[in-house]
Amino acid sequence: MLQAAIFDMDGTLVDNSPVHVKAFELFCARYDVKDWRAKMKAVFGMGNDDIMRRILPEALIQEKGLQALADEKEAIYREIYAPEIAPIDGLVELLERLRDAGIRCAVGSSGCRANVDFVLEKCGIGNFFDVKISGDLVSHCKPDPEIYLTAAAALDLVPSECCVFEDAEAGIESAVRAGIGRIVAIATTLDRQELAALQGPSLIISDYRELDDVERLLR
Repeated sequence: MLQAAIFDMDGTLVDNSPVHVKAFELFCARYDVKDWRAKMKAVFGMGNDDIMRRILPEALIQEKGLQALADEKEAIYREIYAPEIAPIDGLVELLERLRDAGIRCAVGSSGCRANVDFVLEKCGIGNFFDVKISGDLVSHCKPDPEIYLTAAAALDLVPSECCVFEDAEAGIESAVRAGIGRIVAIATTLDRQELAALQGPSLIISDYRELDDVERLLR
């Protein structure tokens, strides 16, 4: 039986991909960046440095700096999301069942620590997680395996003893490369057909209400 569950955050704890897109819309409008939208789908799940390099003109990055630009965009995201943020349906109940079964939980996100803290606090779920790994704690974000390797090590487990919940292609690739024992894909950022075409997921769900048998999930 698997010993721990590691949750990605964006699109996995909260269905927030549309909010990130809106935040990028507002952010890019400030700098008159026109061609960002077509590039968005390919960067979901990556760290801010990689996203900014793919979306923004190099001249803007050189002028403002990656960190300042990322901080500005994420501040917009938190401001517009705060009034409506909510956990994905069934998440709290799943976390309660995992806790009752003695399964430790971690967050493994490419997002910045400010966003991780924001989501956990606003959703009231921070107490369920023993470990919180964010993109600013690692050298390489997804699809590199470092985030999931770091989360497993922080749980004192090997990756094959962990189950990962993911929504994005970069995150699923990261979990596969880390040697995670089981990958559950949630159809938020990608639909079921797109997720089924990826290597890695052993189960695809629409939300966590489909997971009512924790022991079966983790066997």
